[in-house]
Amino acid sequence: MSKIISVNAGSSSLKFQLFEMDDEIVITSGVFERIGLEDSIFTIKYNGEKDVTTLPIENHKVAVQLLLDTLIKKEIVKDLDEIKGVGHRVVQGGAYFDQSVIIDEDVVSKIDELKSLAPLHNPAHLTGYYAFKEAIPNAGAVAVFDTAFHQTLEPKSYIYPIPYKYYAENKVRKYGAHGTSHFYVSSRCREMMGNPEHSRIIVAHLGAGGSLTAVKDGKSINTSMGFTPLAGIMMGTRSGDVDPSVIDYLIEEVGLDMKEVIKMLNKESGLLGVSGVSSDFRDVQEAAANGNERAQLALDIFFRRVIAYIGRYFIALGGVDAICFTAGIGENSFFARKEICNLLAEALGIEIDDDANVNGKGDRLISTPNSKVKVYVIPTNEELVIARDTKRLLNL
Repeated sequence: MSKIISVNAGSSSLKFQLFEMDDEIVITSGVFERIGLEDSIFTIKYNGEKDVTTLPIENHKVAVQLLLDTLIKKEIVKDLDEIKGVGHRVVQGGAYFDQSVIIDEDVVSKIDELKSLAPLHNPAHLTGYYAFKEAIPNAGAVAVFDTAFHQTLEPKSYIYPIPYKYYAENKVRKYGAHGTSHFYVSSRCREMMGNPEHSRIIVAHLGAGGSLTAVKDGKSINTSMGFTPLAGIMMGTRSGDVDPSVIDYLIEEVGLDMKEVIKMLNKESGLLGVSGVSSDFRDVQEAAANGNERAQLALDIFFRRVIAYIGRYFIALGGVDAICFTAGIGENSFFARKEICNLLAEALGIEIDDDANVNGKGDRLISTPNSKVKVYVIPTNEELVIARDTKRLLNL
């Protein structure tokens, strides 16, 4: 019986799930938050219980050791050698990786080389990799890239209309993100549709970060995030697409510098920036229901930005068989799904089953038999994809 741990290391966080892979059962899961601070938070779930501890955690190495000590202390595993593989989520694989790979020095070098494209993420992923490598040296390690699924994009979809030399010399192009989620959800959707030979699917990964992907016959043909995760739809704190001239205007006329503008577009915009209330969709929805006009405006912009990409990908795919909602908002907000589908109803002939939308659980169809497009809710499971790829590549 092979045990594999899926790891997602952020700049100040570390998420994990430990799987028994013969049956793909989650043995334990949890997260470290606020790593590097005196009040770091360690949450672990096991046997139907949840333990939350606040304590100083200096760095990722300390977090990994605490996790492994806890696995032994709570007898979740009897010996660390039971963990045969560690699968690491890596945000940016650039054009180097179109699939998951076993980590070696060359892979490490390329992940490090690409850190300028994901400065908050790639260095943290390597920190997590080294921490686990030192703690469990006998376990194999696999990198699963968020960008890999989008390597099927053609140049006409990923090249920006700027001087070509910036692509050739500086690797400036669309890379996309959330690829592991888009792969899982679109694959699950095809299963639920009976594994048709041909399929046209739009996945709406809507959360604090959000992206949409057009998936044709199992391959990504376009996606809304770009060179970085700032592009595309409006998000919790990210602006999504804006006229680039706005940046120059804010620098020349308002007096901001470039770093201030980029920080504003990443951290102070989106739902938070328009509503002035919160980056959390639930808070903005509540404020709008209580008459806050800016909160309502934020929701209206969000919904219309999403349907704009759905319309774009409907055309790119030559029609659409299914639209899938996933991630925090997509999975949990029946209100958001209903509002988006209402805006699409006339153009795409979508009809929602209100009971399935509001009261259903898990993977499910929420459109009626009369709907011209199937609409699904499919909770994403990136950790399972990571574990499966780790098992396959390490032959466990």
